[in-house]
Amino acid sequence: MSGTSIDAVDAALILTDGVNVLDFGPVAERKYAPDEREVLKTAVQAARDWNWEGPPPVEAFEAAKSVLTLTHQEAWERLLTDWKGPVPAIAGVHGQTVLHRAPLPDRTGATLQLIEPTAMRRALGVPLAFDFRSHDVQQGGHGAPLAPAYHAALLKRLSAGSSAAVLNLGGVANITYRKRDGSLFAFDTGPANGPIDEWVEGHGAGTHDVGGALAGAGRVHEGALIQWLSHPWFDAPPPKSLDRFDFNASLARGLSLEDGAATLTAFSAASVAYALQAFDDPPSHLIVCGGGRHNPRLVSELKNRCACAVMTAEDVGWLGDSIEAQAFAFLAVRTRRRLPISWPGTTSVKKPLAGGQLLD
Repeated sequence: MSGTSIDAVDAALILTDGVNVLDFGPVAERKYAPDEREVLKTAVQAARDWNWEGPPPVEAFEAAKSVLTLTHQEAWERLLTDWKGPVPAIAGVHGQTVLHRAPLPDRTGATLQLIEPTAMRRALGVPLAFDFRSHDVQQGGHGAPLAPAYHAALLKRLSAGSSAAVLNLGGVANITYRKRDGSLFAFDTGPANGPIDEWVEGHGAGTHDVGGALAGAGRVHEGALIQWLSHPWFDAPPPKSLDRFDFNASLARGLSLEDGAATLTAFSAASVAYALQAFDDPPSHLIVCGGGRHNPRLVSELKNRCACAVMTAEDVGWLGDSIEAQAFAFLAVRTRRRLPISWPGTTSVKKPLAGGQLLD
């Protein structure tokens, strides 16, 4: 799995029938080198400039696909280095999201994940599941989020009888909510690491706010938060989705480096808290996954602003950096079995829908 933060390829092995998670295997990470990251960022910018108008930027896309094949192969090899079990039956590869457009009442959405499936299948050496989002989008859904099927399987393993929500903090934040009656509800809540990383990098202060130090040294401009949260998107009913750049670092223009980091960090937490207010039956606790949970300032803001208990994935025995990679392994098996991977309550598609393509 390579997320919109473009920091690494995460790989994970699980034992599953696509319904239950039976066991967890090894995990691995292959970080992008600076030059590889630049190739992927160039493809993202080229996709944004193109925006489905005119001929696509083939050269930028092909360069990115080559980087993705190489880095995924190396992540796969690291994953299996000490694995003594059988060869995995299938691999699920999400591809690199470079552009996402949510549907409107008079227009279907669009989404693009870069992958060269034939080369990827050859590099991994096992059957490949890919292109998980397109079918949902073609049928009127948002194509996101897709991890809820896996989040629900993880939540079933918890003994706690109270309701729980899983919050993934990647470039964008998304939430999966299991109500007390067992029903599933999921949607994007707002920006997460994306604008913060962009802000820090734009100031030449690294690729992200390490340990939340910059945000911790700054002041949150609450007036800016109120203004940002007044955007109509936040009052649109879920399910709903965001592109990584729908809310970006330019929001904080005019603030100091530290104040901008603090306010963008608080914005992510405040948008989650705002989303939770819309629930008729709010969750009793929030389990935080993804890279954002490594930012103590962001976790602290969540605890201060959300009206429920907040804990990290590790608090419940999960591997928080590997949830998304595990999710697409889970979805690969569901794709093989033609089981639904999206539902009306997760992507707004009209009925439960299978998805993904297979390359045996």
